Amino acid sequence: MKIKKSLEIDVDKIANDLSQNAVSIVDVHKSYGDHEVLKGENIEVRRGEIFGLLGKNGVGKSTTIDCLIGAKDFDQGEIKIFGLPIDEYPLEVKSLYGYVPSEPLLYEQMTGYEYLQFVASAYGLSQEAFDKNLAFLDGAFQLGEEALSRPIGGYSHGMKQKEGLIASLIHNPKLWILDEPTVGLDVMAYETLLDMMKRYRDNGNTIVLTSHNIDLIADVTDRVAILNEGKVATLIDFHKEPQKRKDLKLVFFKVYGAKLS
Repeated sequence: MKIKKSLEIDVDKIANDLSQNAVSIVDVHKSYGDHEVLKGENIEVRRGEIFGLLGKNGVGKSTTIDCLIGAKDFDQGEIKIFGLPIDEYPLEVKSLYGYVPSEPLLYEQMTGYEYLQFVASAYGLSQEAFDKNLAFLDGAFQLGEEALSRPIGGYSHGMKQKEGLIASLIHNPKLWILDEPTVGLDVMAYETLLDMMKRYRDNGNTIVLTSHNIDLIADVTDRVAILNEGKVATLIDFHKEPQKRKDLKLVFFKVYGAKLS
């Protein structure tokens, strides 16, 4: 990995540079031993859109996300976030996005409030900004003051997921990366998340969303890529082809040569 050191850059200016896409994945290859998962993947995510990633198990959705957030190195190609190559500016790009994994990864010995303060401090958030953002986010996700005062280890799965969602947005990122974010959420929290995604996008921000829930993808995304054999098999722009929202399951099954019964 090549990392540029001691180079001052204006992250806020970069995040607001409208000439750059939010995410650019160019000819990315990734193998695990002899098994090649990504085979020259190319994806461009525009600013201000909700972009969906669909695919059956094993086609590279999670690997794509892991490479995007820097959790795994890729073998070949280039990934940029707001024009910054992630292998050269790992700390800078991490300040630009919030990430929610499919399974909550939290410090469970901390209280909910302590964990959120810890995350906010990593991004250099002032106490005033933290208090304001937490009030808004907890007002939306309804974790509650009593729960926030307790250790996370005693939370239910759904509460942990809410904690992770709040943590991912506490620093007002420009990009929200959601990997199966609805797992464990009750109906009300699910609807809150859908509303939050749409409001977040409507404020000019960008979302990359993976989900096995085709109805969710069809409902909230602006464009969707269906992956197969390590590449994008089909790219759908719902603004240009709105009828495909209701036909997305048919398109999905067709990509894999299967029929919807």
